[in-house]
Amino acid sequence: MTSSVLVMGGSHFLGRAVAAEALRRGWSVTVFNRGKTGRNPDGAHAIQGDRTNQDDLVRLAGIGPWDAIIDTSGMSADVVDLATRTLAEATSRYVYVSTVSVYAGWPLIPLTEDLPTLAEADPVSGMPDDVVVSYGVDKANAEKSARANLGRALTILRPGVILGPEEYVGRLPWWLRRIEQGGRVLAPGNPDQTIAPVDARDVATFACDRAQVASGAEVFNLTAPKTHATMESFLRTCIEVTGSDATLEWVDGDFLLDQGAKQWTELPLWRTYPGTWAVSGVRAKEAGLRCRPLLETIADTWAWLSSGETAVENERAAHIGLSEEKEAALLAAWDAR
Repeated sequence: MTSSVLVMGGSHFLGRAVAAEALRRGWSVTVFNRGKTGRNPDGAHAIQGDRTNQDDLVRLAGIGPWDAIIDTSGMSADVVDLATRTLAEATSRYVYVSTVSVYAGWPLIPLTEDLPTLAEADPVSGMPDDVVVSYGVDKANAEKSARANLGRALTILRPGVILGPEEYVGRLPWWLRRIEQGGRVLAPGNPDQTIAPVDARDVATFACDRAQVASGAEVFNLTAPKTHATMESFLRTCIEVTGSDATLEWVDGDFLLDQGAKQWTELPLWRTYPGTWAVSGVRAKEAGLRCRPLLETIADTWAWLSSGETAVENERAAHIGLSEEKEAALLAAWDAR
């Protein structure tokens, strides 16, 4: 029975959500981070250190053991290898948060947990230039190291897009801020395109569940059901939540690409590749993953944005969202087509 957990990270977004969920369950929670970004949850025991420094990790291991370790900050293979080797004896369950980007076929083909990762196969043929394969390779190799070091004590979680309060990439915050401004908003592609982002708090709940009940090596994709939302329902909910007078102008996806619009970054959540939102989450659902309505995620994120809190700075956020000038130019070109 889990009663103590170490969260690698724990001071912002997903890590903070994990720590908060563990505290809600009455567990003894330790968070390990550099103490430079975000804030640690009240009630957690904070240990300051750098996970890239072996001496810090050895010191951390000496403070344990914990019933479970949940790793939300392992961003590269060498860092995950070091942590899982050093902390292997400090726990009986290690939950590593990876990504769907590890798959050799993402985002081009439908995916299940049984398909090969980029540590096992080359990317499928025809991989577009705007897919950052190097990120997926690094995370796939991180999984490989974790498996070698932890064996049956390892749970791997592969979320797709994670949204919710404190989001640092800025996908949902950008849309909310843009729609708050009102006026004519460029809405990309097909309004009926299904999307399946998952709330950070639902990922946190599932991570804690698996920390408590897992008994062998396991892998789960974490995505919302196919019926979760469409681009239109997502954007209209943003309008509803913000109270904006915005109107949506749906612009053909091929036209946008021809005009140089960048999918996924300049127009968050919009991507034309067929596998983007075709990652099966059936295994996780059968194991207990529950995804709250997207309305709740959007409303809570808007409340967070409206509170004046800011997200932890992240370099990826600098590339999110259309500029006002480019949106105007695209709409003008659409009108003149």
